[in-house]
Amino acid sequence: MYGLIGYPLGHSFSASFFNKKFADEGIPEHYELLPIETIGNLGALIKSLPDLKGFNVTIPYKQQIIPLLSEIDEEAAEIGAVNVVKLYADGTMKGFNTDAVGFRNSLSPLLKPHMKKALVLGTGGASKAVINVLKRLGLEVTKVSRNRGVDTLTYTDITPEIISAHHIIVNTTPLGMWPKVHEAPSLPYDALTPLHLCYDLVYNPEVTEFMKKSAEQGATIKNGLEMLHLQALAAWEIWTNKEK
Repeated sequence: MYGLIGYPLGHSFSASFFNKKFADEGIPEHYELLPIETIGNLGALIKSLPDLKGFNVTIPYKQQIIPLLSEIDEEAAEIGAVNVVKLYADGTMKGFNTDAVGFRNSLSPLLKPHMKKALVLGTGGASKAVINVLKRLGLEVTKVSRNRGVDTLTYTDITPEIISAHHIIVNTTPLGMWPKVHEAPSLPYDALTPLHLCYDLVYNPEVTEFMKKSAEQGATIKNGLEMLHLQALAAWEIWTNKEK
């Protein structure tokens, strides 16, 4: 079996995606949501599931899980976040990051030559993969969080001028995720234009409040469902690869 750890997990489509894949392809496996209230519960969870071969990692454990791993893939180490773990017969665990490939392959068809700068909302584990991809694509990245940092703005710092200068805005926070569907990052949405691309990693609901507000100004919008599917397929390749 395979699964997803995180907390809470009521929003997740991962189990339905994988179990449909298994059914369609006649694969004798199943995938379960495995909510744990603290990362300290992971060891007991794994011991209770002897058939577990691997799992995905979501909010809030993409960074917290790293010290518990036996090994970490080079790209995941560079990013500083893990969303896929492979379990081996000897009890070791290796961490990977497929968020990056999922985001890159989902975003790339939407990029336009005028898009030189990006605002990334949130500084959690998912944002690390997003920032890594954007920088590799040659974009200048500005981070936005509730707390100001050396290289991080707060939402109150975001002026219409900053919005005008950053034609890509990526929401990596859970704001607007089911069931709190009326929430959205606090931004001067009126400054958005048809030249902007607003990408939300949230995919439940299909159109978030952030996306609605952006679309009202003519911006191109996209949710994280395709990214979810792409990263999941990459995770499956890792789990089924016989090489360590």
